[in-house]
Amino acid sequence: MSIARITSAAILASASLASSIAAAETVPSIPGYTYGHASLAKAPYVVADLEALKKTMLFTEEDVRYLRMSKAILADQTDAILDVWYGFVASTPELVVFFKNQQSGKPDAAYLAAVRKRFGQWILDTAEANYDQAWLDYQYEIGRRHTSPHKNKTDGVDSMPFVNFRYVPALTIPVTTTLKPFLAKKGASAQEVDKMHAAWVKSVLLQTILWSHPYVRDGRF
Repeated sequence: MSIARITSAAILASASLASSIAAAETVPSIPGYTYGHASLAKAPYVVADLEALKKTMLFTEEDVRYLRMSKAILADQTDAILDVWYGFVASTPELVVFFKNQQSGKPDAAYLAAVRKRFGQWILDTAEANYDQAWLDYQYEIGRRHTSPHKNKTDGVDSMPFVNFRYVPALTIPVTTTLKPFLAKKGASAQEVDKMHAAWVKSVLLQTILWSHPYVRDGRF
């Protein structure tokens, strides 16, 4: 092999390594957060299915634009948002039950804390979603983690074996309703806040629909 070829190969290898390092640095180090990991199961739906669903939901590029706008507004408010959401869960017995330890019968604090970290990242992921196959694969993974036998495995806990499906889409309302005041805190106009909020409602509902796949009979999703 010539020196030129060796040099070229070294440059390519170096560039590939640099690219891999840069990509790794952009992925938050959150236990159980596996967005983009090669280990994820392939989602049973593809981008074409997603586009058909978005069309049905009137989810447009304008919605994507307003979701992007919301990221800058929400990025430094995630802890405050999670305080509201967790307060709602804690005050709703029908929801907090899914975090209880099977032995003690009490909410598992470590489990709640682990999920909270991923929930905070989910806010940012929702605002900047690329809607590609990697994003779809992670939506499928999230759905699986709500159902048996996958629930509890990520965090190694002994809790309820699954989340009843009816609560999954139902949470679209409290999540998006309580989010709206946070969207209004950085000087956006009332019209911009309304458009960001509408985009969030569509996005959360879209995701909960995708998460429903493990609950639905084969071939009927």
